[in-house]
Amino acid sequence: MLLDLAVPCAICTLVLAGVALRREGGVNFEAGGGFQKWMVWTAILLTVPQTLSWFADQGVTVPQAAGGITSHWLAVLDTSIKGSITNLVVHRAIPLLAAFFVLKAALDAAEGRNPLGSILTAMFVLTISTTAQMMAGWNSGSQFAASDMLMSFWNYLAGTILPAGAGLAIVGAIVNYVRQKPFWPLVGTSLAFLTVTGLWRLVEAMVN
Repeated sequence: MLLDLAVPCAICTLVLAGVALRREGGVNFEAGGGFQKWMVWTAILLTVPQTLSWFADQGVTVPQAAGGITSHWLAVLDTSIKGSITNLVVHRAIPLLAAFFVLKAALDAAEGRNPLGSILTAMFVLTISTTAQMMAGWNSGSQFAASDMLMSFWNYLAGTILPAGAGLAIVGAIVNYVRQKPFWPLVGTSLAFLTVTGLWRLVEAMVN
C-alpha cells in the first residue's frame, strides 16, 4: 500500500515545493531551502522501487514491489487516500492555491512590488500534475533513478526553462531602457541564463 501511495505523495510534495518557492521569492530560491528539499523528496518518492533495489543489492531485506494489496481493508484505505488526493488536492486545492498566488500578485503590484514571483509560482502550482507525469517519465529504472531524475530535471531547466527566462529578461531590459531605468542587469541575467550550462562545464573543468 505504501509503495502504491508513493506517486500521490509526490503530488503533495510538489505542492509543498510550490509554497516553498513563493516563500523564498518566487523567481529565486534558497540554496538548500524548502524548494530544493521538496523537489528531492518528489524524486525519491517517484523512484521508491528503484531505490529499494539498491538497498537489496547491499544485503538489506526489502519488501517486494510487485503484486497487489491482498488485505481488503488496506485496499479500501489505499483507494480512499488516492481518491482524496485526486479529488481534494489535484482538482480543488491546487487551483485554489494558484488563485491565491494570483491574488498575491495583484496585491504585490498594488504595493509597488514585483508581482512576477507570485505569477510564476501560480504557474508552477497549476502544472503540478503535468510536472509529476514528466518527472515519472524520467525514471531510468536503474538503482540510481532518483539522481538520474534530478539530473534530467536540471537538463530540462537548463535547456527549456532558462532560455525562456532569458527571453523574458531581454523583454524586461527593453522595457527598462524605454523607461530610462537600469537595464544592464537584465541583459547580464539573460546572457547568464543562455550560458548556464557552459558556465557549469567551466566550473567542472576548473575543479578537475
